Amino acid sequence: MKRLLLLRHAKACRERHGLDDIDRTLTDRGRADAIRMGHFLKEEKCVPEVVLCSPAARTRQTLELILPVLEDTPAVQSVRELYLAKASKIVEIVRQTRTAAGSLMIVGHNPGLEYCARTLARMPGGSESRKLYDAMSQKFPTAALAVIGFEIAEWDGIEPGAGELELFVRPKDLSGEADDN
Repeated sequence: MKRLLLLRHAKACRERHGLDDIDRTLTDRGRADAIRMGHFLKEEKCVPEVVLCSPAARTRQTLELILPVLEDTPAVQSVRELYLAKASKIVEIVRQTRTAAGSLMIVGHNPGLEYCARTLARMPGGSESRKLYDAMSQKFPTAALAVIGFEIAEWDGIEPGAGELELFVRPKDLSGEADDN
């Protein structure tokens, strides 16, 4: 059994003159949401063993705020190809991951993460699972997390529609705040 965690970076400032997209940093709300998601990961015992992170400032900051909250520190690797990656590229990167780790987290960007989650998770049958799937399909906001389980032995075995959506959580689910991104 393998668990793939797909985490979108927390809310970042808008582009400004002279600031490249890759250098955009988190807003105050983004920092708070990242810490909140770290606590969620710890409380739900959903701490990844390995993390692959886009090199963008906003993804790195999101991860830097999550890591101190966790009891166990995962192995972290910056992966240049995750920057604004399409779903197919994310799947390719996961398939090429050579680790025995049972849980792998990708920290990246939309729309690639959202499409990746929808591609990999099969349509659920139960009503609770269906609610999660529908929420994920409607919007994958900043700092949202999808956890997809696979009955595979190696990461190169992930296939579209073969995963089970175990969790989909947004910052507003943890705080009761409205989601405006």
